[in-house]
Amino acid sequence: MSAVYVAVTVDGAALGAAARAALTDPLGLAVALTAYLAAFVLRAGLWSRALPGLGMGQSLAAIHVALAGNHLLPLRLGEPLRIVSAVRRARVPVGAATASTVLLRAADVLAVVAIAAILGPGLAEELVGGARIPLAIASGVVLLAAAAWLARVVRRAGTPGRGWLALAVPGAAVAWLLESVLVWSCAGWAGIDLSATDAALVTAVTIAAQTVAITPGGIGTYEAAATAALVGLGADPGQALAAAVTAHALKTAYALVAGGVGALHPAPGLFGRLRLPARPPARPAPVPAGPGAPVVLVLPAHDEEETVAAVVGRAPAEVAGRPVVVVVVDDGSSDRTAERAAAAGARVVRMGRNRGLGAAVRRGLAEGVALDAAAVAFCDADGEYAPEELGAMVAPILDGRADYVVGSRFDGHIERMLPHRRFGNRVLTRALSLVARRRIADGQSGYRALSPAAAREAEIVHDFNYAQVLTLDLLGKGFAYAEVPIGYRFREHGRSFVRLGSYLRRVVPAVHRELNAGSSVLDDMRREPRPGGGPASRVEPAPRPQAVGGGPRHGEGVVGVVVDEEALATKGEQGRLRVGPRIEALQVRGEALAQDGVGLGQAGHLDRHDGRAR
Repeated sequence: MSAVYVAVTVDGAALGAAARAALTDPLGLAVALTAYLAAFVLRAGLWSRALPGLGMGQSLAAIHVALAGNHLLPLRLGEPLRIVSAVRRARVPVGAATASTVLLRAADVLAVVAIAAILGPGLAEELVGGARIPLAIASGVVLLAAAAWLARVVRRAGTPGRGWLALAVPGAAVAWLLESVLVWSCAGWAGIDLSATDAALVTAVTIAAQTVAITPGGIGTYEAAATAALVGLGADPGQALAAAVTAHALKTAYALVAGGVGALHPAPGLFGRLRLPARPPARPAPVPAGPGAPVVLVLPAHDEEETVAAVVGRAPAEVAGRPVVVVVVDDGSSDRTAERAAAAGARVVRMGRNRGLGAAVRRGLAEGVALDAAAVAFCDADGEYAPEELGAMVAPILDGRADYVVGSRFDGHIERMLPHRRFGNRVLTRALSLVARRRIADGQSGYRALSPAAAREAEIVHDFNYAQVLTLDLLGKGFAYAEVPIGYRFREHGRSFVRLGSYLRRVVPAVHRELNAGSSVLDDMRREPRPGGGPASRVEPAPRPQAVGGGPRHGEGVVGVVVDEEALATKGEQGRLRVGPRIEALQVRGEALAQDGVGLGQAGHLDRHDGRAR
């Protein structure tokens, strides 16, 4: 309604003239916007100085995110985004981020009131009325309380002070004066002869009048206050409203553009990491395989009684002089999949209930690790992939050229693939290539192989599927990647579990979790240090799935209780706990309950040097 009222009220001719004048004065427009940007750079510098651990880049990004939020949300609800951005992206304590934000916003209000009172006490009294003094008093009280809160947080954290409090109000005043350059320029484009001092007064009175903005961006409130201030200084009402609308339009455009950029840059963005890091870590050291170590072929299977025996029978007896062990992971089949697989000569592992392809592959990799395999490969049990190609799949691993091999259907021969599936595979593969920052020919292939080291370190963050998250996990850990061409034929029996809608609903969030593992909101919400200088407590992050080689096996779990803060060895090998609190552990052995997976067990001993339950 406010926007409609402004649109109806504004003098179209005056507004058009102001807009044309701005467009024909690119240098003046650049100077105005640069001064406006400089105001926020100054505020970001003050905040990074006040809040230990907050870098200049993340400070500026958080302020711009909040600015955009305030232009999109009513009641200045964008302000919390400033805190959220700093906490999530810079990992600063939430208490310190909140205290410093409140302090600097109170300093903003005090500076505005001071500028208005000094430059135009009469005009400020006329437009703001008796609210000036209560507003100044309230802001001063809030500023002092926030300063005491922040000082306590910083002192308990043991961070030396940097002399920021004395700069808060003067710095805020300079920022408002920089913003007034935009108002001064817009007034000139609208034909108003306004001095720099009067521009600063108009800016201060306008901001003070909309301290509590009800509409998004203060639409209507800003125009009314700025127009009244300009008219009070002798400007024509039509020109005054045109100047106010022009200034607010430029500020809104700046807020949305800068906020959008600030939400993504610098990394990590407000929404977390959306791609793997540009520089992957060094390739992990290989895990040597013994001369008699087998090649393990895992076949995840759910209701595949029609095909599983034939697939098992087609697997080669040996590859590169190494015996082949076929492991069928029966993912809660309701038919005779397990019986037929066993009859065909496979080792059968029963999951009990249907948990999903990701869970079945995770279990199969664990079985391969337990067998000390020289390579662990897996493919579907429905006959779509040829087990005869196992030798080509594991050759790069046995030669030491790769740790993770994916069979590419699109580089090989596709006997039959439904058109919509071919299109979907292509699109998802391109998306995965973008996220992984490398060329990938077939992101959804069901034929893959892992080295012993990769199999031990592999983490699959959800039970539904494995394709994208396993690739991102291993590439993110620096494992060497390779693709080999393979054949593919569409299944003749049963039906695929993949349905586009449900697939994307589950896979996309899992990919985001994989990219941001260890960066959850809970991990960011650190609390204040305890009185007396003790270590800070924090909400622990949601546990990430254990890697295959060192985590609890099926039917087992680990219950941890934090006893005290004591550094443990870093996670140098699978199964080791990260640096953090000393933990007493129970390793739970027994049959998992169908509802919650909790079993009964006896306490085990946790070696404090490597964090593994004995």
